[in-house]
Amino acid sequence: MPARRERSPTKPAGAAGAASIHLAVQEALAALKRLGTKRTLEEMPRRYGIFAKKAFGVKVGDIQRLAKGIGQSHELALAMWDTGWYEARMLASFVDQADRVTPAQMDRWCRDFDNWGICDTVCFKLFDRVPAAWQKAPRWAASSDEFIKRGGYVLMACLAAHDKAAPDKNFLPFLPRIEKGAADERNFVKKGVNWALRGIGRRSLMLNAAAVLVARRLAESPAPAPRWVGKDALRELTSPAVQRGLAKRAGKSR
Repeated sequence: MPARRERSPTKPAGAAGAASIHLAVQEALAALKRLGTKRTLEEMPRRYGIFAKKAFGVKVGDIQRLAKGIGQSHELALAMWDTGWYEARMLASFVDQADRVTPAQMDRWCRDFDNWGICDTVCFKLFDRVPAAWQKAPRWAASSDEFIKRGGYVLMACLAAHDKAAPDKNFLPFLPRIEKGAADERNFVKKGVNWALRGIGRRSLMLNAAAVLVARRLAESPAPAPRWVGKDALRELTSPAVQRGLAKRAGKSR
């Protein structure tokens, strides 16, 4: 494995700790460079719509395997993020420790989102496990920046999928913001809005009913973006498979 596991990743001591983190960053960057291929780099924008200023062209699976070998380290994650490399930032989201992520860090990283790949991965693998996610999601969704805004809606979808302990009532305030955001014509925003609506609507029968009402209103819109969001969500949320699954889940919880 090119990058070694840090012995004390969470508590570097002074200059020695800083030197250790610097060395780990250089080793990880070297490993990412070796893993990168011209084909993957070319496919990122052409096939996946991922545009990054600095990228090696490494497959996500390879980044995840590298992260597993490194282990968790908050300090290393911060340093990897600051390199600006796309794959290094992906790696940072895999090795960071959610219980050490601060609201300020969330805002700082969110401002660096410049494509859907890094936006979705950070939200899906890290930020949705941070308590501040509940406040950040609607706040980011109100932004005018394309990927900060997408991040807000993706975070809503990830909370719906992963925070099993959250009561359903916590998700209801997201729905008005989702309905408003559906008017955004930008492709990555409207897809994030759609994901959030579908994710909330798949969580329970109560939330399904509330999400379906929103989806029906959007589906009747004369504007193309909200109409697409509504119709696509409605097709999934009212499908027999989803309804059966929700009913089965509700029966088990009684």
